[in-house]
Amino acid sequence: MHVTVIGSASGVSPQERALRDLYLVHGPALYAYVLRLLGGDTHHAEDIIQETLLRCWKNGYLADDEKMAVRPWMFRVARNLVIDMRRMRAARPVEVGGATWLTELAGDADEKEQILSSIVIHDALKELTPAHREVLQATFFADRSVQRAAKVLGIPQGTVKSRVHYALRSLKAVLKERGVHP
Repeated sequence: MHVTVIGSASGVSPQERALRDLYLVHGPALYAYVLRLLGGDTHHAEDIIQETLLRCWKNGYLADDEKMAVRPWMFRVARNLVIDMRRMRAARPVEVGGATWLTELAGDADEKEQILSSIVIHDALKELTPAHREVLQATFFADRSVQRAAKVLGIPQGTVKSRVHYALRSLKAVLKERGVHP
């Protein structure tokens, strides 16, 4: 299988050979110039060089002649392409990573959900007996162990455990009556 690449040494047409020669003569200097304009961004610099050479090909500026010097024209085209690229980026909204906006959106939803949940639970706690509210306050809401809650409340650990059990059962029933399924 024989493959001919545009601008390769095996290019058949004189235009293809001229494009290759143009790249060999002016490519390194043009690449260095564009790389400086882009602050070292090699990927975009390569894209700009390719587009510049493509425009040379399309416009027929493949060789220096008396009418036009190709090198200054190529540098001007490359510079204009860099300017166009920057303008296009400035006109577009700032791109965000895929996870960033989703995480922020989920964070907002989580905050709202937590606020709503706390309101519902606060109202449901009002329907519990004072002893059940007190034991839940001393354990879950104060983030204490059963042993520490027993010391604070002045009751045995077994009593704290059973009250927590029955308080949670009652809270679950109250929430179920309100249409919340914990």
